[in-house]
Amino acid sequence: MNVIDKPGTHLNSRVADFDRFRLRRFIEGLGADQLDTRSEPHDLASLAEVMEGNQKAVLFRAAGPEKAELVGNVSGDRARLASAFGVKPAGLLAEIQRRLGNKPEIFEVTRAEAPCQQVVLTGDDADVTKLPVHLQHGADGGPYISASIDYVLDPKTGFTNVGLRRLMLRSRHETGVDLVSPSDLKAIYEANAAAGKRTPVSFVVGAHPIDHVAGTMRLPVDEIGIVAMLRDAPLAVVKSVTNDIRVPADAEYVIEGYLDERGHVEAEGPYGEFLGYYGAVKRNPVFHVTAITHRKDALFQTSTIGGKTLGRTDTAQLSALRTEVAIWTALQAAVREPVAVYATTSSGGAFNVRVAIRQRVPGEARNAIGACMGALANCKNVFVVDPDVDIFSDEQMDWAMATRFQPDRDLIVMHGMRTLPLDPSLPPGVRVGAKAGYDLTWPFGTQNRLEVQVPAPPKFEGKRFASVEAALADGPKYFEELMTAVGSRDGREVVRTLGGLRDKLALDRDGEGRYFIKK
Repeated sequence: MNVIDKPGTHLNSRVADFDRFRLRRFIEGLGADQLDTRSEPHDLASLAEVMEGNQKAVLFRAAGPEKAELVGNVSGDRARLASAFGVKPAGLLAEIQRRLGNKPEIFEVTRAEAPCQQVVLTGDDADVTKLPVHLQHGADGGPYISASIDYVLDPKTGFTNVGLRRLMLRSRHETGVDLVSPSDLKAIYEANAAAGKRTPVSFVVGAHPIDHVAGTMRLPVDEIGIVAMLRDAPLAVVKSVTNDIRVPADAEYVIEGYLDERGHVEAEGPYGEFLGYYGAVKRNPVFHVTAITHRKDALFQTSTIGGKTLGRTDTAQLSALRTEVAIWTALQAAVREPVAVYATTSSGGAFNVRVAIRQRVPGEARNAIGACMGALANCKNVFVVDPDVDIFSDEQMDWAMATRFQPDRDLIVMHGMRTLPLDPSLPPGVRVGAKAGYDLTWPFGTQNRLEVQVPAPPKFEGKRFASVEAALADGPKYFEELMTAVGSRDGREVVRTLGGLRDKLALDRDGEGRYFIKK
């Protein structure tokens, strides 16, 4: 558990650096290959179309009538997420796992020090309709603040819960909030509402990608500590202006307020959901704004969600990372040697999971499938392969499905499993469904057969001999080994030599095609 130090207790190792994990600094560090900068004025109605399917983060220098600065699709690419953690994409999961082992360091700064409170708006001035919030999808119920990270105190534990939540503008000082899916915030809210109490919440809008990754994690700890753990550095926090919730002091914007105690009373939605389809209108609580604070040069943020280019959205990339962390943890307990895990972003970052393992004993592929299914309700289809298949390649996965899979032998279907209610393939009102596992591994013990080995160009590596005859005297040899043995760069001369030796040495070939001398 982390300890939050009081203001003025900064140690040398905890000197506040309010720029290192600032969203604006991260965006400024992106090259033109990762950032699409639009300097010309854009009205808010045009923003969604510019970001739809865009492989880059998009920075608008003059959005809306206020000419606000706004950035979107920041986390919509694995390479950008990896750069946020200072690693290459292939090393991202391992780096996150390493950082989750950190001991969090958190210290509190004063409101005068905190950049996120350089400007404080309360009362009538705390007007969310003055923020550059845009309509994201044609049938949405209104403009949505989609990149908000919620911070809320759990009265039972005193811990801070951190999550990702969307806010639908309802008026100048009210928004809807999606609170129907099982979550810690829903449990906290419903307990407060049952007791007739409000639930204070502070929403950060404009945060480093690391903080968004932290918001996807669900661990039984004080979750503001996860932000510090994943930053791999001490975290400076500040108490909100109108409640007792502490938030990262380097945020761009903070929207403070409370969820009223009336329960799920107001219509919220429709909204283009993270699986690529619309979510229906739901009854949800109402969030009342009590303050908006921000930096003097604040950068607003929006997230891309849903649509046909699902794999290039913020939510799919963030969901995939969360899925991979949970699946990897489960695999470590289920099999001896997990090699890699990948949740496809085109499935929303959770529904289709690919796993590579090195089987040490029979049945491990099935163990891996069961572990994945049980680790997350969202995990619907699991594909398990041997280490020679690149799970990040659609081409290789298709090849493995075509050549290593027998449906009557290798398909595992589980019924009545807990699943995600948002799955559009489920009948209305149904909360359980089926899951499928695809064992694309070779049957245990057969991996060394020539027929299951993958052809590759010859490497001409091995022992050298004085002649082809001397090489054959050493033992059976593949044709490549015979060429290597005499340093041949032209296989035709080896063919001629073998032809001359065939009768002299009684040559033959074994079942794998190696040449040998009959005894």
